Amino acid sequence: MTQSMARIALVGDRSANVRAHARIPTLIDALLRRDGVALDAYWIATPDAEAANLGGFDAIWLVPGSPYESADGAIAAVRTARERGLPFLGTCGGFQHALLEFARNVCGLPGVENAEVTPEAAEHLIVPLECSLKGHEEAVMIAPGTLAAKISGAGRRTERYHCDYGLNPDYLERLSQAGLAFSGFDDSGQVRIAELPGHPFFIGTLFQPELHGDGTQPHPIVVALAAAATAHATTPTTAKALAT
Repeated sequence: MTQSMARIALVGDRSANVRAHARIPTLIDALLRRDGVALDAYWIATPDAEAANLGGFDAIWLVPGSPYESADGAIAAVRTARERGLPFLGTCGGFQHALLEFARNVCGLPGVENAEVTPEAAEHLIVPLECSLKGHEEAVMIAPGTLAAKISGAGRRTERYHCDYGLNPDYLERLSQAGLAFSGFDDSGQVRIAELPGHPFFIGTLFQPELHGDGTQPHPIVVALAAAATAHATTPTTAKALAT
């Protein structure tokens, strides 16, 4: 039986040249066929995200595609999800901008930037990786007792990437002290997954779960986002108002 349809905002600058973007419709179809989970998905370009009523959606997925046309729009989408308790998934560039939003608006670090976009900035939260991960697979160790472990299981997994930039480790302690949790790491200890304890569902991955398999069996993180969106859609309006 098909469950209540959840409305999900796919925030990103849609392009036929981005593999993850092309894969997302297949994943949404697979969720419906395999699990009976119906998602009403809307693409919202980053320049439109600041003015869009993102709070009216049941989940926000900040999809790959950095550098975005509007970094401010991407960050606004993260902030809406974080402050309003909306289920949130940020993948690749979405992960990077989730970190930027938290650093700027929670940690009080308004000057931190993304080296890919503003290489001349004095403070870089997002920096080049030691080795490019474009088109590569890499092992991720998932810490037990975390949301990521609840979704995918604790221990070692292999994930697909398409990126050159990640978190500057110099800021890891500051972000952790402010409440962000890091739940997935590569073999050298570099962060690959971040989540926000106390939030209904807030997770970001440097890897791209969109590229898992052939798309007919969505990655567990995508399945979990769909479940969280559906739960939000079935929550009474009064309870949602109290949450925000």
